[in-house]
Amino acid sequence: MAAPRGVIRALHRGTLTQNSGMDRIFSGIQPTGKLHLGNYFGAIQTWVRLQEEYNSVLYSIVDLHALTIPQEPAVLRQSILDTTATLLACGINPEKCLLFQQSQVPEHAELGWILGCLTSMPRIQSFPQWKVKNASQNSEGTVGLFTYPVLQAADILLYKSTHVPVGEDQVLHLELARDIAQHFNKKYGNFFPVPKAILSTTKKIKSLRDPTAKMSKSDPQKLGTLNITDSPEEIVLKFRKAVTDFTSEVTYDPDSRPGVSNLVTIHAAVTGLSIKEVVHQCIGLDTAHYKGIVAEAVIQKFAPIGNEIKRLQEDKSHLEKVLQAGAEKAKELASLVYQEIRRLVGFQ
Repeated sequence: MAAPRGVIRALHRGTLTQNSGMDRIFSGIQPTGKLHLGNYFGAIQTWVRLQEEYNSVLYSIVDLHALTIPQEPAVLRQSILDTTATLLACGINPEKCLLFQQSQVPEHAELGWILGCLTSMPRIQSFPQWKVKNASQNSEGTVGLFTYPVLQAADILLYKSTHVPVGEDQVLHLELARDIAQHFNKKYGNFFPVPKAILSTTKKIKSLRDPTAKMSKSDPQKLGTLNITDSPEEIVLKFRKAVTDFTSEVTYDPDSRPGVSNLVTIHAAVTGLSIKEVVHQCIGLDTAHYKGIVAEAVIQKFAPIGNEIKRLQEDKSHLEKVLQAGAEKAKELASLVYQEIRRLVGFQ
């Protein structure tokens, strides 16, 4: 379910076009499943750009959020390292940002409790994500699944973040963080900046097997998701099996031709061309041939990244050192803010 247009416009009005020197960026990614093209173009590509444009940037591997679905401990530990390797291979530079593991900074969870005590249950119950995920768990969703938007707000506010890169599916969650910040400020004095959105400009990547749904780690149709680490053979197979339609020409019309339009969107994203330029280049091609062209473009884009991920995965100690160094710096920032919060709420 998309966020209301009014909410998107309100958040987007706050987006800065240049760094004022006082801004702080925060964003997080869950270490669950393999990262795919939707993650790359919807988030990671923006993260790489923002670390070059802003002086204070924090990116967190949000492993506390990962527990909202059942996890095998050994698998989760490996997924944290694999996610770290993927982010580094994609261009995240620990010299230009803080990359850290959420659970290594306990103030996230502690602030989450305080903010949860300022948030009503009806507000969380209204979230479409809760309704969908709770239904998928036969109405037995956990307390953690219910309250994770509050923990998201804590993630952001703990560092007095001013801007958060988000996709449209997370706009309502950022709106909650804004409301919580304003509620806290009204109760305890002007303390938190009210965070603003940096909305992704990349069109949403859809499933190759169901082009009406976004590409997802949890898609049961494995051929629908293009993972960053897929081999060339896997990429070619997935494009060959991609759903299109009975019209052979390549056009861009998401409403009436979602499958072919999704291929065009992916092609534009991996090449840096506009939708219009891609369509113009493909005049006279049939969709069967076009699938092969897009597959090759994806392979050229992600093969070097995949090779770098494999190299980094073999150096576990390096990945652990990156996370440890990032956590130490994040703790310094978090501790200063949280001590003041403790004073404001009356803990000390």
